[in-house]
Amino acid sequence: MVRFCLIILAVTLCRASAQKLFPDNFKFGAATAAYQIEGAWDEDGKGINIWDTFTHTAGKIRDNSTGDVASDSYHKYKEDVAILKDLGVKLYRFSISWSRIMPDGRPYSINQAGIDYYVNLVKELIENDIEPFVTLYHWDLPQYLEDLGGWLNPRIADYFGDYARVVYTALGPYVNYWVTINEPSTTCVLGYGQGILAPGKTLIGDGVYLCARNSLKAHAKAYRIYETEFKPLYNGKVTINIPSANYYPKTNSTLDAEAVERVFEFVVGLFANAVFKRNWPQVVIDRVANRSRLEGYSFSRLPEFSEAEIDYISGTYDYFSVNLYTSVIVEYKDETAISTPSYLLDMGIPVSINSSWIKSTASWLNSDPPGTRNILNLIQKKYNPSEIVISENGWADTGDLDDQKRITYLKEYLTNILSAILEDGVNVTGYTLWSLLDNFEWADGYSQRFGIVNVDFDSPLRNRTYKSSADWYKRIIEARAIVD
Repeated sequence: MVRFCLIILAVTLCRASAQKLFPDNFKFGAATAAYQIEGAWDEDGKGINIWDTFTHTAGKIRDNSTGDVASDSYHKYKEDVAILKDLGVKLYRFSISWSRIMPDGRPYSINQAGIDYYVNLVKELIENDIEPFVTLYHWDLPQYLEDLGGWLNPRIADYFGDYARVVYTALGPYVNYWVTINEPSTTCVLGYGQGILAPGKTLIGDGVYLCARNSLKAHAKAYRIYETEFKPLYNGKVTINIPSANYYPKTNSTLDAEAVERVFEFVVGLFANAVFKRNWPQVVIDRVANRSRLEGYSFSRLPEFSEAEIDYISGTYDYFSVNLYTSVIVEYKDETAISTPSYLLDMGIPVSINSSWIKSTASWLNSDPPGTRNILNLIQKKYNPSEIVISENGWADTGDLDDQKRITYLKEYLTNILSAILEDGVNVTGYTLWSLLDNFEWADGYSQRFGIVNVDFDSPLRNRTYKSSADWYKRIIEARAIVD
């Protein structure tokens, strides 16, 4: 039977390769996140989350905007689903607002209106032949839980587990693909380390690692709950989401190659290693322990996992969910002198951008399409997941309707993804483009637009208009091939 399946897979890939088609099991989709599109920030029993607090604090957002209304998808979700259907996508990634389900994050109070909203959204998707791809947590922690310490509180895993169980109970019959936590590295480094994102903590030396440890335990808790209580009923798939750039060595030197490996382990491996292998990456363990000792600590700033915790976290995945946007150049650097403790100094490697790469309006985003093929191969080689879903990939501009740069970016990335599938045998089964709609882009507010559908934020109706990229993506999906 195994041999027969391999033969069928080989025939399918060969046929697709000859015609340069995406394989039959590949699903095109689009992605959004609750705080960025829903609005209705204080309606129907929803509680306050950390982004409500952060955006209502002067000076935190580039254009002084908030997500109070955002794209108003809370009220316009049926229109958004109609757009998805018209585009032809088969997969829609969205996130649940924890505080819409549990106003302060605790299970004693469940907001039925919030549950009804997501049940109605999921049913609307399924009725239109679109598979819901649900993220439990996309950065919008209930404020009450942040007041208890947020992702620095070891009990956050228990709170997250209770929340996950409520969502699984409501949506489990309808959902096959789950993500527990979106980009915990971004939350930990930018939210608890550098203070750029909510909740705005600047704890770069210690907070990043405490946040990482608690995020991994929370993810594992949510995974194990699904595994034991819901998988026997619904047989869905659960994983954590991990962002990655492609990391190029500046030269062909051994030192630069070692620097690439170190950066990868500090950025990607800090979360992926414990889930897809076991424990923290060894280079992270060693470097943080050594620098902590030299800084005068009697312990490592990187908290240890017990063997029981390692066993509990290891293997908590059913596929690999990765967000891919850009590439960076990595160059070896001699050890930095001991000073104020910092996650960045622990890593100790500078990264840069090739000035020839096209730049979008997002200061952190630079285009290098071939890098996607490289990183997909690396993920396959290093972690050997049964399948990979690219759950975010997109381009920021200032809102042009004729967004040719976005089309160029997406076309080149999809071309390299297709090559990774057909030529390298990487099993990428889904792609949810970021983003379906223009939305609230976190600390950049509305100054950056990632949507293939324009949203008129000056209109109370938040009117939607297709950009050129939406029409182009529709043709891609219909042809299941790269088109002009």
